[in-house]
Amino acid sequence: MGKVVVSESVSVDGVFQDNGGAGEIERGGWEFKFDRGEEGEKFKLDELMAADVQLLGRVTYELFAAAWPTITDEQGFADQMNGMSKYVVSTTLKDPEWTNTTMLKGDVAKEVKKLKEETDGDILVYGSGQLVATLLDEGLIDELRLMVHPAIVGEGKHLFGAQSDLSMLKLTDSKPVGPDGIIVLTYEPVG
Repeated sequence: MGKVVVSESVSVDGVFQDNGGAGEIERGGWEFKFDRGEEGEKFKLDELMAADVQLLGRVTYELFAAAWPTITDEQGFADQMNGMSKYVVSTTLKDPEWTNTTMLKGDVAKEVKKLKEETDGDILVYGSGQLVATLLDEGLIDELRLMVHPAIVGEGKHLFGAQSDLSMLKLTDSKPVGPDGIIVLTYEPVG
């Protein structure tokens, strides 16, 4: 059975996308002002290589689909991003053109449960704030990885906005990466 792994870069105050366009593939968002170092880069590469599929919301999908097909790198990150199966949750996207993309329509919780049953490894979620909120509310997140950057961004999209119930998490790992004080926190939902 697959495991839904949400991986996000966030500020200390929980912002994952600022009003200036953080989250874009181009190195321009606030999180790209920090050096993840070799440990952080290895963490992100290992995380992607361990995943069988990506699960994305429409906005993140469109950002990724516009950028990744033109990116190359020696580590194989781009090859994995472009080659792996991608599932997009959207009610408005009509014709996804990025290689290996499948639309998930209808009841999100039901479709993600089905995807978990059909997948053996990690189902990786990047960005996709609205989708993450839905997955959290539905109890479908198996692991949450937060790459916490030492910044207070203020205005922007907060990863955890209003939600229906209290969600408790158990810290399973923490480690600093890079020279700029980034800490990777890994949690599992409790209950």
